Amino acid sequence: SLADLDAASLPDVKNFFTDWYTPDNVTITLAGDFDPAQAKTMIDKYFGDIPAPTSADAKDTVAPMPAALEASKSLMYVDSFATVPQLTYTWPTPPQYHADSYALDLLMNYLSDEKSAPLNEVLIDESKLTSTVNSFSRASELASEAYILVRANADQALGDVKSAIDKGLTRFEVTGISEADLERLKAGQEVSFYQNIQSALGKAIALGEYNTFTGDPGFINKEIELIRSVTPNDIMRVYTDYIKDRPYIELSVVPKGQEALAISGAVTADIVEERVVQGAEDETNFDPAARVISDPTPSSFDRKTEPAFGKPVTLKAPKIWRGELVNGMSVFGTSTSETPLVQFNLKIDAGDLRATTDKPMIPTLTAMMLEKGTTSKTTAQLETAIKALGSSISVFSNASGTYITGTTLSRNFDSTLALVTDMLTQPRWDTEEFDLLKRAASAQIDQSQANPNAISSREFAAIFYPQDNIYSVSGYGEKSKLEAITLDDLKAFYAQSFTPAGGQIRIAGDVDLEDVKHATTDLSRAFTGDPNPALDIPKARAPESSKVYFYDVPGAKQSVLRFGYPSIAATHPNYFKVDAINYLLGGVYTSQLNTGLRVNRGYTYGIRSRFDGSQDRGTFTVSSSVRSNVTLESAQLIKDILEGYGPNFTQEDLDTLKSALIKGQALKSETLNAKLGLVAEIAAFDYPNDYRAIAAAQIEALTLTDVQDLAQTYLRPNQMHYVIVGDADTQAGRMSALGFGEPIMLK
Repeated sequence: SLADLDAASLPDVKNFFTDWYTPDNVTITLAGDFDPAQAKTMIDKYFGDIPAPTSADAKDTVAPMPAALEASKSLMYVDSFATVPQLTYTWPTPPQYHADSYALDLLMNYLSDEKSAPLNEVLIDESKLTSTVNSFSRASELASEAYILVRANADQALGDVKSAIDKGLTRFEVTGISEADLERLKAGQEVSFYQNIQSALGKAIALGEYNTFTGDPGFINKEIELIRSVTPNDIMRVYTDYIKDRPYIELSVVPKGQEALAISGAVTADIVEERVVQGAEDETNFDPAARVISDPTPSSFDRKTEPAFGKPVTLKAPKIWRGELVNGMSVFGTSTSETPLVQFNLKIDAGDLRATTDKPMIPTLTAMMLEKGTTSKTTAQLETAIKALGSSISVFSNASGTYITGTTLSRNFDSTLALVTDMLTQPRWDTEEFDLLKRAASAQIDQSQANPNAISSREFAAIFYPQDNIYSVSGYGEKSKLEAITLDDLKAFYAQSFTPAGGQIRIAGDVDLEDVKHATTDLSRAFTGDPNPALDIPKARAPESSKVYFYDVPGAKQSVLRFGYPSIAATHPNYFKVDAINYLLGGVYTSQLNTGLRVNRGYTYGIRSRFDGSQDRGTFTVSSSVRSNVTLESAQLIKDILEGYGPNFTQEDLDTLKSALIKGQALKSETLNAKLGLVAEIAAFDYPNDYRAIAAAQIEALTLTDVQDLAQTYLRPNQMHYVIVGDADTQAGRMSALGFGEPIMLK
């Protein structure tokens, strides 16, 4: 709590460090390409001087302390910013690595994970009280919790939601979980297990946590077996032991003025909220020189001398293969056999840009309908078929296309692609599923009205483009336009725009080009068509001078800042260079923006800047959430940092930038997801296979003058849109001091 933070003193922090940052309480894990003998010598050198604690200071293992509720409690919280009510149940459960934790995790997934899950059936399909139900287990070292969370439809009484949850749990008690359903869940967890240990960092984290919490780093080989060994009887047993008729915390969160929606008899929760008052806080006088360790640990060598870097390592880029299917779709891929997994991404030239501004959600809804069954399978049957393979398949659209993405065990790649083929070529067009999707989209629009980040994105797009430009639409668009869409609109869009021409398949994993061609034989035959007409959408115009736009969220304790302007496309010759110079501006924790606003001033939890390019256009943005009472100060500091970035950039900065980015390329193709990202960029922007080597050469060739020229050309604090979402009553009037005139009020 804030009171706890205020009560903490520097001696408290020092004492905690002395007590717990000791050799007997540390696990050091190395994972990667190194010489073990050399590593042990280095570990002894750098850590061996730290004195071991005396026997009197030895640590006792902290025993698990799961919560114990004597009776259920019903609480209520009135949220001044919420637009829909929410009901959350929480049960105390045993800690991580407890024998029951694996069955509990599978149980909570099962209750809401699929179309046929008991809570989904009752709350979404039958009662139509919500469009989403989440149930999950959150495991920690000393204690854990199980949750059911339902964000209800607008104006929905939570008493009805409670009754529906009870009905869903009762249904589970009667039906239980079948062996087949459980095997599907376990297959999905097996895939997740492999995904989590793909990278060297993932391996190191896993080994370190297993050693810390179980005393056995080899537990990495045991945990997957504990997951596999869970039986249907185990699932029902943990339900009976921890959920059924057990005390829980019930929390009703309701919008201000709609207290009647809460569970009857709920007691108002005692929650202390921070008061953010203008001028109530002293300015932080940060002095880096004050960070002096007065009594350092004696060392056998000079720790102020930084070790020299090792010899430069030239990493081979993943080998990229290309091909083409008989229906004209291009294939891009890379093979790796470290884990028995495959990730894929099919891009169809049927994205949001092919919609019209009167019904902008048609591509999104069409993509979502592809997940809702095929001519031979209902939604539930399709989900069952996918998860029986240990696979995942999702469909979505964005500006550049509709995408079918997925992950599968390599042994099930052909079967997974067969399901993708059915989804793409034989959509079910189920009217009930269409109605559910529209309700879910409508609920999402309602919820976005309470999300300052969503508001910021929406207003930013509307400022960049006129209303008749499809780029002016952000998110789901207006609710009235959603309501006008029919299932026939989706069918027409599918018939008109879904074609293999210009389509791409991107693959990374334990397959090769011949495997892909074999797995897509049916897709090549069934999915045919001519190219779509070329798009010619006007680009955004950069402002001649900066303006401030303010969207009012009365009483907001934070302000969302989104500053930017139209910039260069990903295909521009300078794109790799400007992306590189942004690294020390706002692309890393130690960047100038994050150091200035977070580390030195405490204005924000984090701030980023980025160049974001597509095929034919791009943007430069700075984004953050800051304490409301420093909105102007934050904006001024951002403006100052942007103005001084080029002129104040030094040769030392350039050396740091080059070292970090060039050496950091080793991490950009380590995991399957990273490899697929590499393949996707090559496919999307027609980059050469070695484009990252080309980018590295451009970065290595940068001079100080180059950086200063690029900064002057592409960082334009006086030609940007400054969009602020916050409390207008206390902050809007202050923004004229930024020097760009009175703010333009958006609400």
